[in-house]
Amino acid sequence: MARRTTTSAQPSYLPHPQHGQGALTDPNESGFSRFLRTEVFAPEKLPGNISIASALGVFFGGIVFIRTCGDYLVTA
Repeated sequence: MARRTTTSAQPSYLPHPQHGQGALTDPNESGFSRFLRTEVFAPEKLPGNISIASALGVFFGGIVFIRTCGDYLVTA
C-alpha cells in the first residue's frame, strides 16, 4: 500500500498544549479546580457544555413532568 504523506509532513492531529506554556497556572490549584477551568469553563468548550446542560435539563424536566402530571395525559 502506498503512503499518502511525505516523511516531512506534520501529524494529522492537534497536539495537546504542554502544561504551563502560555497559560496562567497556580501551583496550589487542585486537580478538580483545574478540571473545571480547562474543561467546563473554557471559552472554546462552553457552547458544547451549554448544549449538554440544556439537553439534560429538558430530559430530567420531562421526567419530572410525567411523574407529576402524567395522570392527566391518560384518558380514563
